[in-house]
Amino acid sequence: MNLIKYIKVSRQKILIFLILIFSCERNQNINEIVNSIQLDINVERFDEFFVDTTKFKLNDLKNKYPFFFPKQFRDSLWINRRNDSLQIFLQNEISKKISETKMINDPVQRLFKFIKFYFPKYKIPRVITVSNNVDYQNKIILNDSLLIISIDTYLGIDNDIYDGIPKYMVNDMDLNFLTSHISEKFANLKIPISNDRTFISQIIYYGKKLYLKDLLIGNQSDEIKIGYTQEQLEWAKKNELFIWRYFVEKEILFKTHTSLTNRFIDPAPFSKFYLEIDNLTPGKIGQWIGWQIVRSYVKNNPKNDLYDLINEKEYEIFKNSNYKPSK
Repeated sequence: MNLIKYIKVSRQKILIFLILIFSCERNQNINEIVNSIQLDINVERFDEFFVDTTKFKLNDLKNKYPFFFPKQFRDSLWINRRNDSLQIFLQNEISKKISETKMINDPVQRLFKFIKFYFPKYKIPRVITVSNNVDYQNKIILNDSLLIISIDTYLGIDNDIYDGIPKYMVNDMDLNFLTSHISEKFANLKIPISNDRTFISQIIYYGKKLYLKDLLIGNQSDEIKIGYTQEQLEWAKKNELFIWRYFVEKEILFKTHTSLTNRFIDPAPFSKFYLEIDNLTPGKIGQWIGWQIVRSYVKNNPKNDLYDLINEKEYEIFKNSNYKPSK
């Protein structure tokens, strides 16, 4: 190696080293600040209160949680439901899996500390857990004042009560995914829906939401953030160039066909390239590519802050991302 080439290589190594040091110090500083944020989350275990007919009277529950008791229904309905064998069975299963409320409270509190760090004006909602007959389509409800967690949808992928639910839907029905799901609902509130219906803009919209998870639950793995198994994530990484080439060569990036959402964006057992490999692919692969584009944009536009990213048009993010998947 000649001297000039040696100096160039050395400079590159030094630059990479300095970037890593800076990144580690920045993350350490953020963690220190987040840990110092004073926040006291008190998860209200309505799921427990509802079946405990001895300790919690119906009228008391109705007064404290009126939004769970629509006035058009008579008390007899709630009395019967409180004594229903299915409700009692589900609560027993919840108690087996979640022996202490801190198993919910601690990760939720850490998440909201990060939310407070990035969104200081955000008002922390009241956090309530419910048992809702395993309504896996509505695990989390988040609005301006309430965070409602259907805790019976987080009992572990091997729990027998989930038999009959599609496997790709069961894969994230575990407590490890709780903060990821809450983060996603929070992102829905903060990230404007894209008015651009092109495929590229749609996948980058989802990429924004996944990048927000990088910030809010950075201690979690990418598998948790997107809801993949380790094998699915490895497939996506190994085939990133192939996926991107397919999107480009099939000229679908700027198409607006709704079928593309079903094929590459929506949760599904696999993505639909209409190739023999389809069964090997994970669903939501378009979301994953959009995530990599947003990460590339953030890396190549360090002067732009989180608010710039959230409000930037998706096509502009694509243009300025310099996204180039490697082999």
